[in-house]
Amino acid sequence: MPKAGWVRFRWSRTVPPDAKSYRVTMDRAGRWHVAFAVIPAPVPAPGNGQTVGIDRGVAVSAALSTGQLLHCPALTAREQARLRRLQRKLARATRGSNRRSRVKHAIARLKARETDRRKDWAEKTSTDLVRRFDVIRVENLKITTMTRSAKGTEEIPGRNVRAKAGLNRGILASGWGLLVRRLQDKAPGRVQKIKPHYTSQRCSACGEVDRGSRESQAVFRCTACGFACNADVNAAINIAAGHAVTARGGDGVTRPVNREPQLLLPSG
Repeated sequence: MPKAGWVRFRWSRTVPPDAKSYRVTMDRAGRWHVAFAVIPAPVPAPGNGQTVGIDRGVAVSAALSTGQLLHCPALTAREQARLRRLQRKLARATRGSNRRSRVKHAIARLKARETDRRKDWAEKTSTDLVRRFDVIRVENLKITTMTRSAKGTEEIPGRNVRAKAGLNRGILASGWGLLVRRLQDKAPGRVQKIKPHYTSQRCSACGEVDRGSRESQAVFRCTACGFACNADVNAAINIAAGHAVTARGGDGVTRPVNREPQLLLPSG
C-alpha cells in the first residue's frame, strides 16, 4: 500500500484475476476491509420458465409465491437487551469522555453485527432465487418515501410519530431495498417490478377484491369464495401473476412498470 508498505490481510473469498484496483476502508466498528473493484458476471438463468413473486413485509421479510416465508435475521433477544443497556449508559456518559467513546464503540459493534447478518441474508437469498427462477417479480415500492419521518413541523406536528418511527425501523431492518438491488445485480433483465395496488386485498383464487378478506396480518380469507391462505403468500401469488387493481376497482393483469413507451398508430 502507498505510504504504508506491505499489509497483511485475510482472504475472505477468491479474487477474480481481472481485479485491477482496491480500496481500504474502516467501518464504524473499527474494522478494516479491503475491497477489490470487480464487476461479477450475472448468474445464468435456470431456463425452467418458472416465475416467482415476492411480497415484502415487516413481520415476514419476504414471502414467496411458492409458500416459503423468509425472515431477515436480526439481533438476538440477549443482544437487544445489551444494546438497550449500552444506550442508557451512553445517555449518562459525559460528552468527550473516554467512557463515552468506549460505549459508542460497543454500540457500533452490535450495530455492525446486525448489518452484517442482513447483508449475508440478502446475498444468500438473492443468489438462491436467481438460480431457481427465470423471472422474479416484486412490488414497485418507494422505500424512501415510505420510511420518511412523520415528525412534522412546529406549526403542523405529526401524528403517531413513535409508531411511524418503529415502522420505519422495521422496514429498514427487513432489507427491502437491499434484496431487490442484489437481485437486479445478479439477474439483470429478469427482475420485474409490479404495481402494488391492492395486491394484498385481491383473492388469488377468484380475483375478488375486498379489504375485509384480510382478517389479520397473517390470515387471508376471501369473503366471496372462502379461499384461505397466508396473507403474505396470497399477495406474493398476485405479484407473480402480475395482477393489480386500479383505483376504480377494475381488475386486470398489469404490465411491469418502467417499460419503454410504445408508438401508437392512428386508427383508420
